[in-house]
Amino acid sequence: MRTVIFGGTGFVGLNLAEVLLARGHEVTLYDRKQLPVGAERSLVDYRERLTLVQGEITDVERIDVLLKQGFDAIVLGAAITAGDQLERSTTSNILEINVMAQMPILSAAIRRGVRRVINLSSASAYGAAGHRYPVLDEETPCDPISFYAISKFTSERSVARHAELFGGDFLSVRLSAVFGPWERIGKVRDTPSLQFQILAEFARCGLALMPGPGVKDWIYAVDAAEAVAVLIEAERPRHRLYNISSGAAWSALQWGEAFAALHPGLQCRLAAPGESTFIRLQGPERAPLSVTRMADEFGWHARFGCAESAAAMSTWWMQHREEI
Repeated sequence: MRTVIFGGTGFVGLNLAEVLLARGHEVTLYDRKQLPVGAERSLVDYRERLTLVQGEITDVERIDVLLKQGFDAIVLGAAITAGDQLERSTTSNILEINVMAQMPILSAAIRRGVRRVINLSSASAYGAAGHRYPVLDEETPCDPISFYAISKFTSERSVARHAELFGGDFLSVRLSAVFGPWERIGKVRDTPSLQFQILAEFARCGLALMPGPGVKDWIYAVDAAEAVAVLIEAERPRHRLYNISSGAAWSALQWGEAFAALHPGLQCRLAAPGESTFIRLQGPERAPLSVTRMADEFGWHARFGCAESAAAMSTWWMQHREEI
């Protein structure tokens, strides 16, 4: 299959590219940024099936020319992942990039007969509902609060409405708290995972002081990518929306301790009273996402729990720690 990933050189996009290439597909990455040097080295064996196109997500003509080449699937992964600081400074840009920039891409996908479009949404779309229900499934009523959450929820509805009007095979996925290889922060992403922050502290001084446990239904980026790949390859998905999560909640503190145990000299612990920490918690805790729909329909389950992801990330970190 031929797949184009918008936002392809970003965190989730690179993990998805690696998975799709390993499964034998052709991948085009569309992004305003170049491949990180480490990713370019990691993907060198796939260079015959990998194409990088640099461009803005708002460049309608450039994107239309690209889609004329013919693709089986499109992944909408370009987004401003905003915390409070970015929300204050780029409010209109969040809606422009996360919602409005998708419109011409969806129209082009319909014109060009693209078989599958997958919109990468977020668990943040549940918003305040995450505090009112013990588990969040795809039928849980949403109550998005932040502009980022509002934009993600709106993108889901927009993609679904395009499918209803024009008959496209378009889906959205709500990703839980993702962490793992190729994560980095920048002008369009100011919400690094706790695991990313823990590794940054390990690299800086060997000690990661946590302001709190950081309990979430974390999902390793490789697992998230494999779930999206399953949906790209699926013959006829029964739903327009799927949760992607490990399905189990555990703490980033526990993960940091497991990672540190693999590297003598590193330590991760809660900050004592009066100790300052550079690590920031991102938002309040919420209920975990149900993954029953993905499990029942496709038999998909996350492979990496807390200990397994710590071990896998340890191996990756030793190879790429200078690039974090």
